[in-house]
Amino acid sequence: MTSATAPVFGRAAPPAMRLFCLPYSGASAMIYARWKRLVPSWLEVVPVELPGRGRRMDEAPRTDLTALAAELAEELAPQAQGPFALFGHSLGGLLAFELAHALRGHGRGEPRALFASAAAAPSRREDGRWAEPLDDDGLIAEMRRLSGTAEEVFGKRDLLEMALPVLRADFLLCGRYAYRPRPPLDCPIRVFGGTQDDIAADRLRAWSAETRGGFTLEMFDGDHFFLRAHERPLLDRLADGLSVIAATA
Repeated sequence: MTSATAPVFGRAAPPAMRLFCLPYSGASAMIYARWKRLVPSWLEVVPVELPGRGRRMDEAPRTDLTALAAELAEELAPQAQGPFALFGHSLGGLLAFELAHALRGHGRGEPRALFASAAAAPSRREDGRWAEPLDDDGLIAEMRRLSGTAEEVFGKRDLLEMALPVLRADFLLCGRYAYRPRPPLDCPIRVFGGTQDDIAADRLRAWSAETRGGFTLEMFDGDHFFLRAHERPLLDRLADGLSVIAATA
């Protein structure tokens, strides 16, 4: 991993850049907290908190992804004045895509790069089964299927009662999402997938149609939550990729 002060690829550190990180279903911004101290000093990780969790616990979770992206665009606009990039895992990848378009639509400019992790391309989503609210048993079954929740959580009803409403809303964000074709983004899109995830490679490669700025796909060993086991290599890819983009901007 590149140290906080060492040059990247033998060059001086690039200009400061913000990386807005969007969480996956049911998660809060805290999942990215440790990233702040694991990236080079020129890269500022900004975990994005969504309504209904963390410091925004008192707000109602949103169920309209396009409207949520527009809301976040307004909130983040003051921090998006300089160079910035977007990262999102699973639901976060889809939300990052809509956020990029929302920022462009509001005249805020585009990110220098969009990183989508464990997220099918917006045009290739298969989330229709989540268009209606799932009951508790259905949500728990999905949580187990995705392998993103520690097994001991299922035995603690108080934790489940806190998690299920947010997760139910997040599944609706995906299930009710309607893809709208628009002019491709100018920024490059970098996609990461898991070799044991159930998202087929062609659904990941379909991200290439959403950009004029270049596309890459890299696979990591693991399931839908490969970013946990491969956190450091993934952060290396983010930092190295952004250093190249900053140098050529």
